[in-house]
Amino acid sequence: MLDPKFIRENSNLIRESLKNRNMDFDISNFLDLDEKRRVFIKEIDDLRSEHNRENKKIPELKKRGENINVKLEELKKLSDKISSKEQDLKDREDKLKVLLLNIPNIPHQSVPVGPDASFNKIVREWGGDKKFDFKPLTHIELAEHLDIIDFSRAAKITGSNFILFKGFGAKLVRVLMNFMLDLHTQKHGYCEVWPPLLVNRDSMISTGQLPKLEEDMYKLNGEDYFLIPTAEVPLTNIHRDEILNEDDLPIYYTAYTPCFRKEAGSYGKDTKGLIRVHQFDKVEMVKFTTPESSWDEHEKLTQDAEEVLQLLGLRYRVVALSTGDLSFAASKCYDLEAWTSGLERWLEVSSCSNFTDFQARRANIKMRRKDGSLTYVHTLNGSGLAFARIIICLLEVYQQKDGSISIPDVLRPYMEK
Repeated sequence: MLDPKFIRENSNLIRESLKNRNMDFDISNFLDLDEKRRVFIKEIDDLRSEHNRENKKIPELKKRGENINVKLEELKKLSDKISSKEQDLKDREDKLKVLLLNIPNIPHQSVPVGPDASFNKIVREWGGDKKFDFKPLTHIELAEHLDIIDFSRAAKITGSNFILFKGFGAKLVRVLMNFMLDLHTQKHGYCEVWPPLLVNRDSMISTGQLPKLEEDMYKLNGEDYFLIPTAEVPLTNIHRDEILNEDDLPIYYTAYTPCFRKEAGSYGKDTKGLIRVHQFDKVEMVKFTTPESSWDEHEKLTQDAEEVLQLLGLRYRVVALSTGDLSFAASKCYDLEAWTSGLERWLEVSSCSNFTDFQARRANIKMRRKDGSLTYVHTLNGSGLAFARIIICLLEVYQQKDGSISIPDVLRPYMEK
């Protein structure tokens, strides 16, 4: 969430940001409501001052033996007027809050400007394409040949775009979880967390999923709980409504969780196999930092995710998202895209974002500086990594001519346990 004062003082910057994000939002309506809110606040303050002045006259009137009924009636009318104005103020503040929750973060000045993904910029690439002396199979063909994923029975149990891993496939999920968590906790300095998979509405609002993306979320019928779309939500909300000490920052958290998304509007697009599923596994990384260090921490976060791909021996590229492809809450984001040999395409396997103080304002997460002053922290998060598409890459890149899969060296100790 942006600071209303910042919006007032930088309305042209907000308009430019909305234009670059290819978003339609009436900022003039917000500014008009905000101006009326401030007028109401002044009017209420003036009425309260008048009420206090007139109320102080009553003892003197009593002292002189004068009738105070007229004065009491005047005070009652003033009180009623104040109450009416306060209700009007609350109505305007509620409307402003709704509008504030629908204004996206401002893209960092280094973000490529453009209305869609075609304006994304490739920052760097790592690794080379594997050469085969046979026609490589897709992960769907390999999964069926090895009997490690049962798509039809998953659809029977739940519905389309859900996954049933079995045998080697199920073990691979467990191996990836342990490998990634060990790397992030033992080498990168993250604290492991096992969070709830259900979160309340306030948690979803804090990280920016609500209200904008509610149609993509799984909500419990009759209760205001949501299945998490990513561990970013519970991890970021660990410190909601808290004041952190500057000396304790940065704070790093990592967690493995299943993630749940409806992917509303994506039906018929990339719906085969593991490319786009409603439940998937992911190891997430979340950081709480000072404003001064967040951009360096963003680069480190991205490198932490890249190291997973490097250790797995997968070809990948780092892509800086354009303003039109940037998520609602992010100020800057790098996508990591891995190459698949069977499908012959790039697949996003991680998004590493700096949200600046946008989420922290929504979640009311502050830090106390050494001089005693308060400011909002910066929050960052990145996938480290998402399993489904990584499994696509592993199956397709490490396939052998006979349809078997060669396991990357870094995973072999985990497979043997």
